[in-house]
Amino acid sequence: MSELPAELFRQWTHSYEEDTEGVTVYRPAGYPFPPARGRRGMEIVADGTYIDHVIGGADVPDTVPGRWSTADGRSLAISFPGTDRPSRRLEILQCDGELLKVRAS
Repeated sequence: MSELPAELFRQWTHSYEEDTEGVTVYRPAGYPFPPARGRRGMEIVADGTYIDHVIGGADVPDTVPGRWSTADGRSLAISFPGTDRPSRRLEILQCDGELLKVRAS
């Protein structure tokens, strides 16, 4: 993967049922997931905006704004300026319109 795929830029929801060791799987928002108490996710915008969709207190969805950048076209460096939330890196293993697989570090 030499550049980020256009399909990456959307809201993704964690499909934890499909996770494997070291690989986190996401599906597009609106995917017909089985019932769950809550699902986290993320939104990646082409302008460098990153939005972490988290499960807040009392299972209420919440969002945490951040920024992403890439130097190699196959991983994202994610930061959350102005917060104590730690930065992280996501290596994109697979991305198409229906599936996103990443490895976090």
